[in-house]
Amino acid sequence: MTSIRHTSSPNRVADDLLLDAAMECVLAVGVRRATLSDIARTAGVSRMTLYRRFPDVRGMLSSLITREFGKILAAANEAVRAEQNARGQLVVAAVHTIRALAANPLMHAVIERDAELLLPYIMERIGTSQRMTEDYLRALLTAGQADGSIRTADPVVQARTIFLLLQPYAFTIRPSTSDIGFDDLLAELGRLLDAALRP
Repeated sequence: MTSIRHTSSPNRVADDLLLDAAMECVLAVGVRRATLSDIARTAGVSRMTLYRRFPDVRGMLSSLITREFGKILAAANEAVRAEQNARGQLVVAAVHTIRALAANPLMHAVIERDAELLLPYIMERIGTSQRMTEDYLRALLTAGQADGSIRTADPVVQARTIFLLLQPYAFTIRPSTSDIGFDDLLAELGRLLDAALRP
């Protein structure tokens, strides 16, 4: 593992530098085998500097996933600019996000080596990244109802429904495309969402 060195004071180390180091360690050995000591060494900081920000590896992983998902949503925002209405934006954003998650190395590492860590976010509670997804969907649904491109309904219920539809794509897209083309599956998802949301 290469070391991500910094030159600033230990008290001023940016979270991104620490999360970059966590990403490097998780990709190299998986979540269960990564330790805060390894991450601190990779970041070039003391263990105490790391412990002040993140009490354990799982907490750090949660922050890392939230950061990575935030980047994906920001990229989705760029991808929808050419769409004429909010329904088109929602469809494009959903497909873009699933495609980006399927290609994301962190998601690959967690699903392949430590998939059980994701179970609480499927079976027990809704996490930060999932809330971000629902907020993003709800904003587009509200805009779509305002511009007439999305049928009128409670956007909170609509957002949760779409989220529940999309979540299995994020977690099972690789086995699901073992015998069906990835692009074909995403195209069908886009058609399904578009048809379901039309007024």
